[in-house]
Amino acid sequence: MREKKVEESKTIMTEMIMPNDTNPLGNLMGGNLMRWMDFAGGICAGKHCEAYVVTASVDHVSFQQPIKLGNVISLNAKITRAFNTSVEVYIEVYVSDITGANTVKSNHAYMTFVALDANTMKPRKVPSILPITPEEHKLFESAVRRRELRLLLSGRIKPSDAKGLIAFFDDADN
Repeated sequence: MREKKVEESKTIMTEMIMPNDTNPLGNLMGGNLMRWMDFAGGICAGKHCEAYVVTASVDHVSFQQPIKLGNVISLNAKITRAFNTSVEVYIEVYVSDITGANTVKSNHAYMTFVALDANTMKPRKVPSILPITPEEHKLFESAVRRRELRLLLSGRIKPSDAKGLIAFFDDADN
């Protein structure tokens, strides 16, 4: 299995906010945004893993500002790190008007996807990721702490086993 660059699986999805996507205030419903983030993240993860993937976790979804009826959103998904059978995907949501003007980042999330073997539907090994840019390196390095936090909060590891988090907070104290 060859190591892959982040760019190889980067996924951009664009949607226009229509009346059936909004609440009575004319704002995009959060569940619709999360659905689209899951699509973009799943496509990105599937391209990287060259396999079907399933959503394993959603770490954090921020709703920084409302997205209005008629706005256009672009969801940019990229792999931050590959583990044994899973990948972490960072999804950023940008909103603009139909002309593309006034583009601002409105939301983001970290999601984890597990690759499945097509025959057994059991988790399978995934290709490693090769970060190139400073931003890719930063996301790559911090992914270990996010993973430990996910595992800690889900009860899959004990606090004493979260070595990366312990080291991070020890460094912060000094």
